[in-house]
Amino acid sequence: MNASPAPGPPAPVVSLPEGLTDSLPVGEEWVPAALSEPVRFPYDGSEVAPAPVGDEALARRAAEHAAGLRRRIAKMPTRVRRQVLAGVAAALEEVAGGMEDLLVLETGKPRADCRTEVVRAIATWEAAAGEVFHVHGETVPLDGLPSGDGMTGYWTRRPVGVVVGVAGFNYPMMLASHKIAPALAAGCPVIVKPAPATPLATLWLVRLVREQLVAAGAPAGAVQLVTGDAAVGEALTTHPEVAAVSFTGSAGIGHRIARQAAPRKVVLELGSNAALVVAADADLDAAADAVVRGGLYASGQACISVQRVIAVEKVAGELERRIAERLPHIVVGDPREEETRVSALIDEAATERVCSWIKRARAAGARVVHGGTRSGRCITPTLLTGVPDGEPAWDEEIFGPVICLRAVPDLEAAYATVNASRYGLHAAVFTRDLGSAFDAVEELEAGGVVINEVPGYRCDIAPYGGVKDSGTGREGPRFAIEEMTVTRMAVFRR
Repeated sequence: MNASPAPGPPAPVVSLPEGLTDSLPVGEEWVPAALSEPVRFPYDGSEVAPAPVGDEALARRAAEHAAGLRRRIAKMPTRVRRQVLAGVAAALEEVAGGMEDLLVLETGKPRADCRTEVVRAIATWEAAAGEVFHVHGETVPLDGLPSGDGMTGYWTRRPVGVVVGVAGFNYPMMLASHKIAPALAAGCPVIVKPAPATPLATLWLVRLVREQLVAAGAPAGAVQLVTGDAAVGEALTTHPEVAAVSFTGSAGIGHRIARQAAPRKVVLELGSNAALVVAADADLDAAADAVVRGGLYASGQACISVQRVIAVEKVAGELERRIAERLPHIVVGDPREEETRVSALIDEAATERVCSWIKRARAAGARVVHGGTRSGRCITPTLLTGVPDGEPAWDEEIFGPVICLRAVPDLEAAYATVNASRYGLHAAVFTRDLGSAFDAVEELEAGGVVINEVPGYRCDIAPYGGVKDSGTGREGPRFAIEEMTVTRMAVFRR
């Protein structure tokens, strides 16, 4: 297969803030990094810019600095925290176009998906700014028990302490925002570690945050960033001064972090192989549109993209036909082009893995209805049917533009098939029957159940997280703030 992309337009010039490519925000200043690695444009492999690479010593230095600020950040007035959070949202608005260009280049996601990422990140900061007024507790009627006579009690929420946020490569700025903004809202200093392949947008974001902190009279070191490999991540997540870890990434790495970080509080937003169930009474055009849209956005590199389509036998054949007729119209190519919907995956290793899983499924008896080939560095949108249990294309998170369709006798069998997975992040059901919709909410083992929309629907103010191997804890500003605080009980004898 040809591994060379078709010629495309020249890479847009992205004007990055000074120092972003050779230093790291550790302590109150930007510290020169001893090493750098090129960030590469996944579509053609060209260098976007050099990126600073941290080490374990810098990680420990950041943790110790954050620990020294812990009490000061905890006492930061509510109005100041709100000022900082709202200020970051406004600052992001001003650089939205440049941030979008940068995200296209470092992630390789289609421009439409990068634009969505910027919009959602801004909304996350705005939502966190509103939530600072709700970090409070309530009174407790201690005299409900005889031992409470003459006693008064109340509880408050207190910052947990130093937070470490580890973000994935696919939505780097938005995922970092979902860790940094709630931490500041809760009154916690935070250290963020971006994915090695996509550090630049997060570095830019952290620069904006630190500028807003200083403008509000707060220390810039309330937010720090350290890049690097797994050893850097381990130095952060296991440091004795760290109180909580928020991680977004694969299940295997998340499980290892949870073991290593104990007894620290850990919030894990892990992988999935999201299912979309289609009932016999579903609107098949709406379902087919959702499968294509929900399975291919971000080139399939989203933990809640549609990977498994489970359709009742009565409509499975017709649904397959409608999906198949839509796939040839999906534009595959340069992510800088406005009409592109599928582009290259993050790197060649990811591409080879997805191709090997397609090949394995085919050898195990699956039928390739559409796609299954490469076009340069891109994988064409792929629809498979008959993928058996035990194959990674069905059982695991494929993280590519691949959709697997399976027919089942009825909705009961469909729900059982969804629940047989070790994952449980989001699931969707297309049906016109209200009873079936409520049954799905009750029966499906997932952190979110979406009716008549893609499982990839995520409102950034809603609780977001999974069950089983999809993780623990919840994101979304309000819910992440709860994860990054602890209750403190106060008791008085009158």
